[in-house]
Amino acid sequence: MTRTPTRDIPPEQSAREEELTARVQASFDSCGDPRLKELMQALVKHLHAFLREVRLTEEEWNKAIEFLTAVGHATDDERQEFILLSDTLGASMQTIAIDNEVRGDATEATVFGPFFVEGSPRIEPGGDMSFGAPGEPCWVEGTVSDLDGNPVPGARIEVWEADEAGFYDVQYGDGRVAARAHLFSEADGGYRFWGVTPTPYPIPCDGPVGKMLEATGRSPMRAAHLHFMVEAPGCRTLVTHIFVRGDELLDSDTVFGVKESLIKDFERRPPGTPTPDGRVVDGTWTKVRFDIVLAPADARG
Repeated sequence: MTRTPTRDIPPEQSAREEELTARVQASFDSCGDPRLKELMQALVKHLHAFLREVRLTEEEWNKAIEFLTAVGHATDDERQEFILLSDTLGASMQTIAIDNEVRGDATEATVFGPFFVEGSPRIEPGGDMSFGAPGEPCWVEGTVSDLDGNPVPGARIEVWEADEAGFYDVQYGDGRVAARAHLFSEADGGYRFWGVTPTPYPIPCDGPVGKMLEATGRSPMRAAHLHFMVEAPGCRTLVTHIFVRGDELLDSDTVFGVKESLIKDFERRPPGTPTPDGRVVDGTWTKVRFDIVLAPADARG
């Protein structure tokens, strides 16, 4: 349906619409929480501006309500369809960009994703976080330091990833715990562990968000990546992940999570190449270095 552009709306109609927006905004004037008042009035302002700009029809409004209802129904204890929606609309990355302002050489943050699970098993330095998840072995090493280059010992490093089939452990539904763990940086800030080489995979696309992507001609594919969450006293918690240089999906990651500084070289080693810790690997393996720089806790975010 072709709609009349906003600029061609009769003055009396425009005035009526503006009056409604002002009335709804004013309904929050008595809110005792200044920040909540600011958020609600700004939400009304921009939501009404969107509705007026596109001249939304009642049929389209009903479709939108049906879509959001379906997103709610698809959400449960193991699947967060609203996070998927936020991610695919770039809202997650925009919020992260706003709330994690650039601070020197601090490692950049990116999306949290819907597959983090509390209570991961602990591994020691050099341990294997794959716990049997299928995939090419990958040796990950690096350091954790502050903005002044001082090592940060005892930082809790949470890591999780999909297996070579593109699934996280929670997607199997059998209670397995694999390709996720946590470890702590050592006295010199160093850390190291075995995982699996990241591979691209689609976000869950059997629900309403997947239908939205299909209807708009967008791919559900995520560039290959490995998740990190790093916490240390006096430092801002970092949620990020690293990407595989050369991945053809780097420019079309469906949740807009790729940042140039997070693209790393996963160097493939031929069969028989000695590993850093003497582990015997049957076949190829990869190696990547990721040095993490944490911003101070007083930095925004």
